[in-house]
Amino acid sequence: MGELGELGELGELELLQGNQEKHISLLKNFVSGGVGGACLLFVGHPLDTIKVRLQTQPRVPSQDVLYKGAYDCFLKTVSKEGLLGLYKGMGAPLASVAPMMAISFFGFGLGKQLLQPDSTKTLMPTQLFLSGCLAGVFTTVIVCPGERVKCLLQVQASGGQQAVRYAGPLDCALKLYKTQGIRSIYKGTTLTLIRDVPSNGAYFMAYDFLKHKMTAEGESVSQLSTPKILLCGGIAGICNWIVGLPPDVLKTNFQTAPDGRYRGTGLVDVLRELLRDEGPRALYKGSNAVFLRAFPANAGVLIFVLFHYWAVSQTEFNLNQDQANST
Repeated sequence: MGELGELGELGELELLQGNQEKHISLLKNFVSGGVGGACLLFVGHPLDTIKVRLQTQPRVPSQDVLYKGAYDCFLKTVSKEGLLGLYKGMGAPLASVAPMMAISFFGFGLGKQLLQPDSTKTLMPTQLFLSGCLAGVFTTVIVCPGERVKCLLQVQASGGQQAVRYAGPLDCALKLYKTQGIRSIYKGTTLTLIRDVPSNGAYFMAYDFLKHKMTAEGESVSQLSTPKILLCGGIAGICNWIVGLPPDVLKTNFQTAPDGRYRGTGLVDVLRELLRDEGPRALYKGSNAVFLRAFPANAGVLIFVLFHYWAVSQTEFNLNQDQANST
């Protein structure tokens, strides 16, 4: 799910505001989602870069591999490119995070409305799963091109200066469009759907289950403390990646491969090649990085929570002031 697994928690935090949410403008929700998403990216993107480089490094005997693991990849990246090397390709997801959040909120909310029109009733786990799946369908239109550009920028630097083809996200997008049009920018759409649809569902289902388990008897879920919400988000993020990592490995290899290497959607060809060369373990390459990323990235939500609560309190204060002045 890329960042979407962690970003899903932001939508849930919005919903925990109850009636207060009705008073917040769409613009403020949009900005809040963008700020929260940016916090998650700044915290989680270095480990995402490590994940992508581990997933795409040449499949050769273990003693000759470029990176022996997540920590080795971190050390070599920082040594060769500096700390900024860990943030390669972040411009694309950063530019799309706010609209992606808005679409994710819409898709998840629509799914819940369709499956349970009565908002007073609690949704079943399967209903939450399907609502999360719908959010994954909706966000793919923004996630896929961002992932394509991001992965290409993350991978090119590890190949040496001679391998650098793109100066940045915009240059990368323009060159892709000039070569094969919009199809090139949306390369990997099917694999993105295969990754994001079930992993989104798993995230929202696990997150809701954990929230209810951590809620004391006689209390409301909305009374959960911020640390408990972040703990639920971190564990749910791990569940998300358990489901989403195998198709993510396939997607990353397909999106960064030279044109013509794999046929069609890439699903069959990439899967066959990975299983032939490295066995089933290849489908969980980069797992250490994504599992480590789950909790620090969700900790970044704390900044969003503070910002969002401030927005809520400011809106409520202004409304109360207006009502007082009118009387």
